[in-house]
Amino acid sequence: MTVERDAGLIELEARVCLAVRDAVNRRSRKPFHWGGLAGYHQLEAIAQALKQVSQEAETEYFSRLAMQVNRALEKNRPLAQDVGEAHAWLRQVARCLRYPLSSSREAKASEGPVSSRQVRSEMEELWQQFRPDLKRQPAQAALYHAWHRLWESWGPHLLHCYDVPGLPADNLQLEGLFGKLRCRQRRISGRRSTRPLREFGQYQVLFDAQSEEELLHQLRQVPLKDYRTHRRWLAQAEIPRQETIRLHRNPLDTMNGWLAQHAARRKALDPSTTKRLPCGNTS
Repeated sequence: MTVERDAGLIELEARVCLAVRDAVNRRSRKPFHWGGLAGYHQLEAIAQALKQVSQEAETEYFSRLAMQVNRALEKNRPLAQDVGEAHAWLRQVARCLRYPLSSSREAKASEGPVSSRQVRSEMEELWQQFRPDLKRQPAQAALYHAWHRLWESWGPHLLHCYDVPGLPADNLQLEGLFGKLRCRQRRISGRRSTRPLREFGQYQVLFDAQSEEELLHQLRQVPLKDYRTHRRWLAQAEIPRQETIRLHRNPLDTMNGWLAQHAARRKALDPSTTKRLPCGNTS
């Protein structure tokens, strides 16, 4: 006879399982955010959190999952180290080219204007230092060949921007702005593709109104009760996405929080921890 397990425990175990699945399917946001490397670090945090789970009957699922996660980490550790070193070299190239990497503070801390001659000299010096093992380090070998091909073919033609005052060396900041606009359009329209919205964006709602006053009148036609109901549905639909964002930003703390909820739920369901009333007391 099988005993039906608690739905709360199953839900928390499903979250951990989805965290593992998310780690092995992390997408990349080129050129500086590599999904495979971030996913490997997320798996390391998951394994570290699962290692602290106590061995009980209700944690057997976590024990089996921890074995699979550790096996995947051990199998891919050499490749992850190679990818990590290649990523570190790529960031050195970006700093040499004065690209803003992760934050505006890092960009503000950079030095003043530089000339194309100075950038070329630093790039050639960095190029001489980069000598990976082309047979045993495939990720660094791929970076080596791509760097060599682009620098030899287009290097002299890519440095004129450093001699023109006010001309940025890249268009990453502009692309980031377009990305934010597309994200807003997706949330407003509910569509995954932003191609139909490029011309009009979030202002397409104004097409049904001749003025802002008429638009405000149209918005007020929606009953307040229905508006609050749909806002509540929207907030519930946003919970998985918010949990994924927290998992990406700090996987270890997120995992520890889920496992703590799992432990608290097990403790609440354990009959041995419940207080018994004295004999004869039925109140």
